[in-house]
Amino acid sequence: MGSGVPRPRPPRCTPGVPCRRCRPRPDRDSAHREQPSCGPEVRHPLAMRFGLAGFPGSGKTTLFNAMTGLDVPVGYGGEVRVGTVRVPDSRLDFLSRVISPRKTTHATINLRDVPGEHGGTPRVLSPRALQEIRDRNALCLVLRDFPNPALEADSDPLAELRAFHDECVLADLAVVERRLDRARKERADVREIDAFETCTAALGEGRALRLLSAAELHRGFLKGYGLLTDLPLLAAVNVDEERAGEELPAGLAGEIDEMGGAAMVLSASVEAEIAMLDPDDQAEFLEDLGLPEPILSRFIRTAYGLMDLISFFTLGDEDVHAWTIPRGTVARAAAGQIHTDMERGFIRAEIIAYEAFAEYGSEQAVKEAGLMRVEGKEYVVADGEIMRVRFNV
Repeated sequence: MGSGVPRPRPPRCTPGVPCRRCRPRPDRDSAHREQPSCGPEVRHPLAMRFGLAGFPGSGKTTLFNAMTGLDVPVGYGGEVRVGTVRVPDSRLDFLSRVISPRKTTHATINLRDVPGEHGGTPRVLSPRALQEIRDRNALCLVLRDFPNPALEADSDPLAELRAFHDECVLADLAVVERRLDRARKERADVREIDAFETCTAALGEGRALRLLSAAELHRGFLKGYGLLTDLPLLAAVNVDEERAGEELPAGLAGEIDEMGGAAMVLSASVEAEIAMLDPDDQAEFLEDLGLPEPILSRFIRTAYGLMDLISFFTLGDEDVHAWTIPRGTVARAAAGQIHTDMERGFIRAEIIAYEAFAEYGSEQAVKEAGLMRVEGKEYVVADGEIMRVRFNV
């Protein structure tokens, strides 16, 4: 097993179109070494990509500003806004201070704010808006629960939730019925036909596909269709400043839970103002509002819980890196998130608990204390663990 850093390969792909062939191989004994790619940033397979949806006047763009720190114009129409935010992690910050790498790489969340359209039917999303969120891997629905003089309708977050659900059900039903009809004509795999028949039956009853278990629905056949009701749903109930620290009403919370979603209460306008302050001033304002932490931290914590995600870390002089994986991921698959060669040539993983590293201060000290473990490919990686992959290809 070598440990030298490979020389960058000459570009072989179309400019602006990334491909796996031109990606450099990692240092085999280190966790990961990033090199420039020949195109735009390659989308990480498990990167969180949230689509922000909501009816006009919900405060969706204000929430986008609060989480990204941007100041894009609010209102109707306009272009799709995209922002990427780092996932705060005090454990990663500590590891970076100890290792002093050339760079520190946080996990990220990509947010896409789909603009509302003025003048349309109340509580109906346009086909364009629905299409713009189909390629996300999670949805954040912003529900208005505050008075807005610019809108004729009173705030009714429960009605908005139901309207959004109905829109998504109808949009998904149109997709799966077309695919089912084609699959039957083409005499496709019986399992694929069964999967789309299951979808059609559930959607016909008004049920979200995310409620179906893996035993009920073979999701492998659904890839590429962007079915909205199968995406994790986080409902952000946007209230005025006086109610920022309140709990979610029981009726609304119950309905969100029945749809298989999670929820949080926030005041987007206040959070956007707080996001523009210095960190020292932010803490004081949050305390006055009875909030434990900024909106981005609360959003990420809720999102990780909703999607059942955890983080593990890799350490190196070049990079200290946080990686996001689903809970229950085995070591070989986790290695594949770093680089596909690591999964293909996986030999073993050296595992250190974060708490052990924090106590002893270095990998060598942890190893000398007998607290570093060597695990095989089927080992289930736990949240916060430090992993060094040994592999050979």
